Amino acid sequence: MQPGFNAYASAARKTSTVNTPRDLEAELLMKAATQLQAVADHFESRAGDLDAALAFNRKLWTLLASAVSKADNPLPFADKSNLLNLANFIFAESVRISATNSAQALPGLIEINRNIAAGLRGR
Repeated sequence: MQPGFNAYASAARKTSTVNTPRDLEAELLMKAATQLQAVADHFESRAGDLDAALAFNRKLWTLLASAVSKADNPLPFADKSNLLNLANFIFAESVRISATNSAQALPGLIEINRNIAAGLRGR
């Protein structure tokens, strides 16, 4: 687990049981997806929460990208490359969504987070 995850880990442990770093990563991805989904579902009343939800998601993906980039990361090169490409897509989409102040592209970010979380959980 990366040192940057410590703050997130502390918050996550207060509400759940996290057994491994993969469990933590999956749970944090689901937390980010849940925040984004709440904004998407009620955009007219929750538009003010958009930037905070996007920021949490970007921070999480920054930490994931950093962990994947480490030389001692055991993932195969192809998996590292795919995750870094996803991170770059998420960063670009987050900027675009924030600039347009629209919830239309949120489902893509939500689905990515949910799918990666499911993969981490072995589903």
